[in-house]
Parts: sequence; structure tokens; C-alpha cells
Amino acid sequence: MDIHQILLKYWGHNTFRPLQEDIINSALEGKDTLALLPTGGGKSICFQVPVMAKEGICIVVSPLIALMKDQVENLTKRNIKAVAIYSGMTKREIDITLDNCVYGKIKFLYISPERIETEIFKFRFEKMNVNFIAIDEAHCISQWGYDFRPSYLNIAKLREAKPDIPFIALTATATPEVVIDIQKHLLFKKENALQKSFERKNIAYTVLKEEGKLKRVLKILQNVSGTSVIYVRSRKKTKEIALFLQRNGISADFYHAGLSNEERTLKQSNWINNITRVIVSTNAFGMGIDKPDVRSVIHVDLPDSLEAYFQEAGRGGRDEAKAYAVLLFEEADRIELEQRIVNSFPEIEVIKKVYQSLANFFQIPIGSALNESYSLNIIDFSQQYNLQVFTVYNCLKFLEKEGYLILSESNFNASRVKIEIKKDDLYEFQVNKPKFDLFLKTILRSYTGLFENFAKIDEFEIAKRMRTTKDKVVKALQYLNHLEVITYLEQTNQPQLTYTTERLDLKDVKISAKNYHERKEIAIKKMESVIYFATAKHKCRSEILLSYFGEKDIFRCGVCDVCIERNKLDLSDVEFSAVSDQVKKIVQKEKLPITDVINKIDAVRDDKIIKVIQWLMENDKLISNDKNLLEWRK
Repeated sequence: MDIHQILLKYWGHNTFRPLQEDIINSALEGKDTLALLPTGGGKSICFQVPVMAKEGICIVVSPLIALMKDQVENLTKRNIKAVAIYSGMTKREIDITLDNCVYGKIKFLYISPERIETEIFKFRFEKMNVNFIAIDEAHCISQWGYDFRPSYLNIAKLREAKPDIPFIALTATATPEVVIDIQKHLLFKKENALQKSFERKNIAYTVLKEEGKLKRVLKILQNVSGTSVIYVRSRKKTKEIALFLQRNGISADFYHAGLSNEERTLKQSNWINNITRVIVSTNAFGMGIDKPDVRSVIHVDLPDSLEAYFQEAGRGGRDEAKAYAVLLFEEADRIELEQRIVNSFPEIEVIKKVYQSLANFFQIPIGSALNESYSLNIIDFSQQYNLQVFTVYNCLKFLEKEGYLILSESNFNASRVKIEIKKDDLYEFQVNKPKFDLFLKTILRSYTGLFENFAKIDEFEIAKRMRTTKDKVVKALQYLNHLEVITYLEQTNQPQLTYTTERLDLKDVKISAKNYHERKEIAIKKMESVIYFATAKHKCRSEILLSYFGEKDIFRCGVCDVCIERNKLDLSDVEFSAVSDQVKKIVQKEKLPITDVINKIDAVRDDKIIKVIQWLMENDKLISNDKNLLEWRK
């Protein structure tokens, strides 16, 4: 089938977005391809369409469970067979899923980078008819990236078993160093990065220096109609701000990773369907959600990096209509961000202490636990070992970066059931145990494939159909599990900790001091870029972002807060630059009174020169010293 027919049949679109077709054709020609598209640029289509155009299965390496689940759900809705392997699944579930990828008609297997190193995967991978290997969030492969994961460095090993399979790497946030790193670490046969400009002409970036942030948020929402996302750092703040907005007549709700799956699904659905206008969230919200008509994205707290800011702000205006990205900033935020960076690098001895404490907490002997997952209540763990929750979290993230374990955020895994006896034996069981007959019939009518695979079930839904309580359904499932008629895996809603190496003796746990200090330096540089973006008064916000991502030949956006101030001067960009350059050259040579500076500039009206000088002074580029002489601020 032609790629345009595939696009129409499965996605309902007549045409591709800019660059999508080039990326798809590059992949279909067998070339390793790096696709750089801004948030909302349609990255998934770039690997999903070529996969549907060829025989075989695509291995999609993805770092986030929530993202995997969303993608699998979206593909399944389009009648495309897709599965995922993630922490919290049993060995048998993984076994069955991989068998289906070898012998079934699965088109997409989503898997975390850590899983590709397991023997169970490597053995089945060799047997699979693979057409492409897609690497989502490809910036995670680079130590320069804002979310480096060492497990991504293992992806290139897939080439050993299948050297001729093309790689499709995708990201929305990559600086020039990261673009080079991705292709190098994935062993691209030839450099091939296809990039659409990260410029979002319809988004007006604004930084407001503001101490009364809540009042400003309210004012923005009163002036800008339509749906909005408000990003904050803490779960507590999400609730406080949502309640404040509700009290002021704005339909708002809060969202964070600590909510139950039912709560998250409901809140997300209400916002997507415009029942709730504003969602106040931590950065847990947004991945995999494609709502086109978001009119404003407000950051109440400073993000850790411009990559994170660009991705979050980019969730506004995906329909290409006007949208606003507003960052609220006060001087205290700078101190808070600096402290956050310091806190995110606990001492190496503390990191090792947490590693040892985890082994004690779960009672894991040395040499075991490889690829095993454990539900971790971080608060209980922290209290038991007299540690601060924030410290524990950062130690776990560091152990993850060193490749010892993976911490998946609070994540809902639905209950699953598989029937373990043959159909004839089940029938006999129903005859001998008539009180379970209706119960088993209800399950068999409600879910398919129970004899071959684990199926996700909803105990509450079963209870409704049987006109009983959820507790009674759970007890019946537990009893059948005890009799080994079924395997019943109950739902979990806690962070999952998965060991990517066997549990080591503490003396064998190596935390590289070099890596530690390099990562700290990178984090500090990223923090400085955020502070520069928030405090710059003289340079277009869009220009700052685009130059950070390595774009050349960029121009003022004309719509950010800095550009709007510039526009009031009634000067063209060429005129402004010409006067500004001359003023800089003159006062760097010698400090002069304003009249002398004006007299030294030819062919420009005095009133225009005064406007430029005034603007440069207001934006801290020019200063007037105690003798009223102009000098250029270094």
C-alpha cells in the first residue's frame, strides 16, 4: 500500500505535515534517519507509516511507560496490532508477548532500553521479522541531553543480530552536540539528520517578573480565552492553584503522578473534552497527549532546562492558531533553581547508602534480582531509613543514570488474568464447582484470548455485570488463583523499581566521580541557560531558544514581550541594529555624554537615535555613570 493510502486509511489525513514525507521516504530507502521535529510536529507518524508499508514488526525503544501505553492504545484504536513490555509485568507475560511478536501479526513492540539487554528479549529478537528499529526520545542517548539514560547506549547492540535493519531516531529537543551524539552512539552508517526548524511562529513567548504570581495567573486566564496548562514543581501547588482558580470562577483541576489511574484518566478526559478549562500540573502531564487547541501554557516555576521548557511550552497552539507561553519569574526563583540543582546531586556515599538500604528493604540477597521489579513506596522507605524523600528520589535517579536500576514514576498497571487450564478442564471445574459457573462465564464473555494471553480486567466492571461488590470479585479471583485455575495479577499504582544488574555487594557498586562531576557541570550549564532566558531583556525570546538549539539565520519573532517593547520604537530591525551597533562601538571606545553620542551618528534622525539609546538603557545594555557619561555594560 502507498504511504498516502496508509496515512488516509489509518490516520484519516490526506496530506503529510512538512518534512514527514521526507523522513518516511528516507527510512523506506533503508537509510538510518534522525528526525528532529518540534513538539506537536507529528513524530510518531514518521516511523509508524513506513512500518505499515513493509512486512514485519518494528521495535520501538521508548523510555516512558505512560508514553508506551498511550501509543499502544492509540494504535490499537486504529486496528493496528501493538504491544508493550514494561516494568511490573511478570516473566510469563513477557514470554507470551514476545512469542506473539515472533509468531503473531504484531506490527509494533514497544520496549524500554533496559529490556533489550535481557536474554529473554535477545533470544526472541533474533527470530523476529524486524523491518525497522525506532528510537523515541533519542536525546536520552547523549550525556549532553537533558534526560541522559545510559541504557540507551546499548541500543546499537541490536545491529549485531540484524545489521541491515534501518534505525529511525526521533526527538523534539536536541542541541547541535546532541544531534552528533545520537548518530554516533547509534552507529549510523552515514550522517542523516532531517530537521524542521524548531520555530513556532504562532507562539508568543513572554517572561513576566512577578511576585504576586497567583493574581497574574488569574489575569492571564481572564485575558486569554481557551484551554490552558499551568506547570508547577510540587504536587501540593497543583491543588492549591487549582482551588484558587475555582474560587475565582475558573474551571480548573489538578494533576500529578501520585493520583490513581481512575483519577488521572478522568481529569485528563475532562480537560481534553473541554469540560475542565485549566489543568494545573507537575511535568507528569502532557507526554502523549495531543490536544491541538491549547491557547496558553503558564510556568509558575522555573524548569530545569530549556529543553524541558521548550517541550512543555510547545504543547500550546498545535492547531497553529495564536497561543501564549508565559513564564512567571521572581528573583527568589533563581535561588530555588540553584538549590534544586545542588540537591539533585547527593554525595556519592549517600547514593551508595540508598542502594544498600533498598537491598535491605526488599530483602534481596547478593547476586539476585536481575530484571526483577518491586513496588516502592518512597515515603515509607525514606521514613524507615531516616532519609529525606527528595534525597532518596535523587539518589535513585543517579543510580538509574549509572545503569544499576530503573525507577518508573507512580504508574498504574491494570489487573490481569490468564486461564491456566485447558477448556475441557475448565468446563469440568464449572460442573464440579457450580457456584463459580456464572462468575467464570461472565469473565469469558467479557474478555477474549484468556487461554492464550494475559488480559487486562476491571474488577469493578465485572462486579456491575454480576450485581455484586468489587471485594467479592477480588476474593473469587484470588481463590481461583490459589487453585491454579487462573493466574490473577492485581493492579498496582506505585512506582516500580527494576534492577538492571544483579544486586551487588556495596564494595562493587562503582559511582564514577568523573561522570558525577561532568553531569553536575552539564546541569549547571543548563540551569544558567534557563536563567539567561528568564532575565534577558534585550534579545527576542524565540531567538534565544532557537540559537540554543543551534539554528542559524534566525530573526526576531516580533510577538514576544521583548519584541513588543522593541516594536514601540517604530524602527525597522535594520535601523535598530545599525544604530545599536554604532552606539556600542562609540561608547566602548570612550565614555561620552548622550549629546556627543548622538552627534557622532550620521544619516539617522536624532529622535530615532534617542529611542534606541533609551531602549538600551532600559534593558541594561547601556548605563549612565555618576558623571552622566554613557558606557556599555560588560
